[in-house]
Amino acid sequence: MYFLVLATDAPDTAIKREEIGPIHRAYLRHPGNHRVKVHLGGPTLTVQREQSNGSLLIVEADEISAVSEFVADDPYVQAGVFQSIEIRPWSWTLGQPESMTEAAH
Repeated sequence: MYFLVLATDAPDTAIKREEIGPIHRAYLRHPGNHRVKVHLGGPTLTVQREQSNGSLLIVEADEISAVSEFVADDPYVQAGVFQSIEIRPWSWTLGQPESMTEAAH
């Protein structure tokens, strides 16, 4: 099952985001014991595209609880970069990954 993770940065966390960014990205690529696969991810931007103001992830997991646990261990979360986080089940229908396209045939 797929999930969308949408996080909004807390005020005045741009420096912290920049410092922790490499650790955060490494965690997304290699989530340790978490049974979550990150398919897509990246920062959301201000309207002027001047700076990051949050993050968007598309992840795959069996249960939303696995996603919640994975997000709770994210270095950005641990460092207080995010003000809010929303996790929603998501149906990947456009631009599906190859594995889903093959399974549908």
